[in-house]
Amino acid sequence: MKSIKKITILLIVTFFYYSCDDLINTDPKSVITAGSFWKTENDAEGAMVGMYAYLRDIAGFNLYHLGEARADVVTLGTVGEGGWAKYYYNTLNPDDAGPSWNSFYTLINSANLIIKYVPDIEFSSEQNKNNMLAQAYTMRAWAYFVMTKTWGDLIIRTEPSEGFTAESTQKERMPQTEVFTLIKKDIDEAIKLFPNNDYPAKRCFWSKPAALALKADVYLWTGKRAQGGDADIQVALSALNEIDNSDVKLLPTYEDIFDYANKGNNEILMAVRFEENEVGSNVYRDMYLIMSAIPSNIDQATRDKIGALGGGSNNITVPTDYFKSLFTEDDQRKDATFFEIYRLDEQNNPTDYYTTIVTKFSGTVVGGSRAFLDDIILYRYADILLLKAEAKNALDQDPSDEINEIRLRAYGDNFAQHEFVSGTKEANDYAILEERLRELGFEGKRWWDLIRFGKAIEILPELQNKSNPEHLLLWPISNSILSLEVLVQQNPGYTN
Repeated sequence: MKSIKKITILLIVTFFYYSCDDLINTDPKSVITAGSFWKTENDAEGAMVGMYAYLRDIAGFNLYHLGEARADVVTLGTVGEGGWAKYYYNTLNPDDAGPSWNSFYTLINSANLIIKYVPDIEFSSEQNKNNMLAQAYTMRAWAYFVMTKTWGDLIIRTEPSEGFTAESTQKERMPQTEVFTLIKKDIDEAIKLFPNNDYPAKRCFWSKPAALALKADVYLWTGKRAQGGDADIQVALSALNEIDNSDVKLLPTYEDIFDYANKGNNEILMAVRFEENEVGSNVYRDMYLIMSAIPSNIDQATRDKIGALGGGSNNITVPTDYFKSLFTEDDQRKDATFFEIYRLDEQNNPTDYYTTIVTKFSGTVVGGSRAFLDDIILYRYADILLLKAEAKNALDQDPSDEINEIRLRAYGDNFAQHEFVSGTKEANDYAILEERLRELGFEGKRWWDLIRFGKAIEILPELQNKSNPEHLLLWPISNSILSLEVLVQQNPGYTN
């Protein structure tokens, strides 16, 4: 974990109040000592902003790769694969393993520093102190949850890396059961510390409702994948129900959720903030067209939809045919999610298929160029409703109300033609999985959904043709990590 060894304590520029805007131009790389830092509330606030800057580093690209790119959502685009093929073809190997866990341990280290030092700092109010500690515990739980879903057993670090002895830096991985014990303990501590159900401005810091969403996500996973059974699933359902006591709801119009000018809206529980002048474009640039790639022979409606400026990285990856086939024309999510581009034929009819762009996170135009600066959404209310449907179905309860609440918005006046009627438990699971894909496509959920439901091998052809598909549900640990972590062993199914 080279990056952790280079970072002792964060130093962030001074700021005056909690706001996602405080992430502007932060570059948390300075190394200082505990003796000169961690003295005041402002020091702690600066460290907290740095923690969220590390989260943004992860969310820009790696989070999507981990959560969805290996599933059935994207495939080869109109130009070279740009490093994406190893995900959707599931050809990961230790030499080309995709994201490593370094950035997650850096994030965890920043949370560990807050957890260690903030209790001894005098704050203007105990509520502010508890709120900061709650966010750090939630962040650490979230990071370990993402990592254990990805790599399984993990090195557990609950103390900040402030020294460089072999005992403190070289550790073996601990069983996943112990990782989940820590995750659940951290979430419970966070929920206890959060002072109320309020959301922070712009909904880009952890809050109690967002921590409850994480709790539900974790307990659904352990209920279905880690022998937690009905007891854990019931805990998940209770957490999901408690979220309804907060200021969150479905927006009437689907595309408004992702409108760049409508960030932090009332459907969002937790998002990672991206803003102009803070950071470069995020992963969605790879799903759009650059200006030079826009065909000249397209109709005006298509040109208007793309935007005259185009943008992105030349359509490196596109939605799969399977994903596109899930949408009917009366589903308002279709046009708000992707758009098919057709060139004009000799009779000036748009019938010559060219490519597909993702419209869900198409950013904004800044200074004459398209900037992919949409927030990365971790949890929103539609996700909560569908998690609730999943939990209820697992507990032999009727999931219809939650599914139909989603469909009512999607189909509007045509809802009666798409109303969900509960069937067998297995049929309901498939319906929920499919509804999550329509509703949450390109939000980094699909791979983990398939794993949680136990359907990845059954549904993904690129896993079915592998000799050891069960092992491939975990990711390989990159050789670069193994060269640093001498006590860490490779995951089964991958050769070093």
